[in-house]
Amino acid sequence: MDFKPKCLATGIGSLPHRDIGAALDLILEALTQIPFWPQLPKLNPRESMVAQFVEGLPLLKFKDKEVVFDVSVDRDEALSKFYERIIATDFNYFAISQDYAAGLETFLDKLKIYQPKTIAFLKGQITGPFTFAASIKLSDGRNLLSDAILMDAVVNGLGMKAAWQIKKLKTYKSKVILFLDEPYLGCFGSGYTPISREEVIKRLNDIIEPLKEEGVLLGIHCCGNTDWSMLAETKADIISFDAFGFLDRVILYAQDLNKFLSRGGILAWGIVPTSEFKGQSQQELIQRFQQGLKGLVKKGIPQKLILERSLITPSCGMGTLSEATAGEILRLTARVSGALRKEYF
Repeated sequence: MDFKPKCLATGIGSLPHRDIGAALDLILEALTQIPFWPQLPKLNPRESMVAQFVEGLPLLKFKDKEVVFDVSVDRDEALSKFYERIIATDFNYFAISQDYAAGLETFLDKLKIYQPKTIAFLKGQITGPFTFAASIKLSDGRNLLSDAILMDAVVNGLGMKAAWQIKKLKTYKSKVILFLDEPYLGCFGSGYTPISREEVIKRLNDIIEPLKEEGVLLGIHCCGNTDWSMLAETKADIISFDAFGFLDRVILYAQDLNKFLSRGGILAWGIVPTSEFKGQSQQELIQRFQQGLKGLVKKGIPQKLILERSLITPSCGMGTLSEATAGEILRLTARVSGALRKEYF
């Protein structure tokens, strides 16, 4: 799918709201063309970024507000039953239930009632396999990343849950964007990350490639600093980065990003800060975007290519912020997007 977003706006995933209706009203007010379904961790701890996707995955359970390794279950038996569901392509087994994602079903119900005419895409999200696995401790104290067999299961299970989600979103709109959220990759390259570049590319592609057969756009979101050439080498359509905090680091990978954009890739600029939000103005953020644009052009990427293949987003999710701040950020994202589209298109 050759989509040129031309600086349209969308969101990352989480919001701090405890009222689903208020969260949806904010999203549909601000993001009229690419709205997303909200993750609401303050409403329910099951909606935190790892717990939300644990249903159906073997040897794991939600207990005391976190995902834990279930030592009471026979490992071989659990894995055998799990792969029976994979082989049968039983997508419903991997559904994300209302108890774990209250915003998803309600989002689609609201769209069906109001039927907004402006929507071009619906956006969803799922936690990526490295962030998911790094957050879970095994019985010996290591995290799940260190167990190759369980990592295979996580990749397969998250891939099935992503496919189920895409099918769900397509019941309303055939054009879907799905992000794999991978903040853990911001640690890549340190002595604390027991993963190789080759493993990152392979496991992300193991999820992405089958999903692309559904005709959707797949993104990878990392709100830290990482090896951006590594993400550019995956089969992802979108690279989502914190353009407020790490713009200078991203520009260092201009050659890789040029190849990525030239093959049809899209950059999602997280230009509106979240944790660092201090009432920044629209003009200040536009100038920061233009600074990044100028830097990439100096490195040899055509300006027209960058602008046509850019999305505008907050830098990260907003689940830990106040509702008032989240509202400011999402509306500011929409205004920055609108101003850039007016200036360049």
